[in-house]
Amino acid sequence: MKEFTIGKNDAGQRLDRWLGKAVPLLPAPLAQKYIRLKRVKVNGRGSQRDVRLQTGDLLQLYINDEFFDTPTEDNAFLSIFQPQLDIVYEDEHLLVCNKRPGLLCHADEHEYVSTLITHIQAYLYQKKEWSPRWENAFAPALCNRIDRNTGGLVIAAKTAEALRIMNDKIKGREISKFYLAAVVGKMNPPQGELRGFLLKDEVKKQVTVYRKPVPGGKSAATRYRTLAVQGGLSLVECELLTGRTHQIRAQFAAAGHPLAGDGKYGRRSDNQRTERKGQALWSYKLTFDFPTPAGCLEHLHGRTLTVPPEQIDFVREWFPGTAV
Repeated sequence: MKEFTIGKNDAGQRLDRWLGKAVPLLPAPLAQKYIRLKRVKVNGRGSQRDVRLQTGDLLQLYINDEFFDTPTEDNAFLSIFQPQLDIVYEDEHLLVCNKRPGLLCHADEHEYVSTLITHIQAYLYQKKEWSPRWENAFAPALCNRIDRNTGGLVIAAKTAEALRIMNDKIKGREISKFYLAAVVGKMNPPQGELRGFLLKDEVKKQVTVYRKPVPGGKSAATRYRTLAVQGGLSLVECELLTGRTHQIRAQFAAAGHPLAGDGKYGRRSDNQRTERKGQALWSYKLTFDFPTPAGCLEHLHGRTLTVPPEQIDFVREWFPGTAV
């Protein structure tokens, strides 16, 4: 419990608005709930949220200590009242979420509260499976990431052991990652591999594809097969043979078939025609194939997790009924 005495500068404010300033990490809906439950007392009594505070009022707040911390990226999860997650798989060591387009995986210079990792941490905190006050050395973390406007499967580790093992499996290419993409035009041949060397411009946050090795460039390979052709677009399944930044987006654009809606690598005329904002790309399938020991994650060996195509907006809209 913490006590506050209202001074001249705070007098005249509504109780709920004062509470929002005094405890910035406390989500507004939870603050309203605490007022209703009389966990916020004014002069020893419960009060209404719209009461005007007076100089000298004594406020007693029966609120967890962590909500009084200074807001930072590390404790931003406390501001999430109702985590918004589409959980495809979960066990005691990890969970796999189907991330919606538009949601960042991690914080950037513009957003650090509403990200996938903060929603995951809020979810586990509210389930009482994790608290930063229990673990000084570990916090739930993402094992892979996808672009903001790309949807799909992201793996999150709930334990340090799972994070270490999963990172090793990803590095050792013991997890196969498959994407669905809507690309402009018709692929010729309808299936094959795109290979090249990707060089990233750190300032523009963009990569360029080269046919031959270049200083600083990294090899990239994507296997693809065409599933359907409709209305000047092709639905292709892509398997990442390497995992480079913007690999699928850059390689298909370099091949003359940019992803529909891709504002960075696509053509304006194509994007205006499809009227889509954000690249039509979804990480829809993960296959776990562990030829080496996997410890606490051994039960995942041989398992495949998928997002049904009918749940992917551009597949449902442009290629209805397509079998994958």
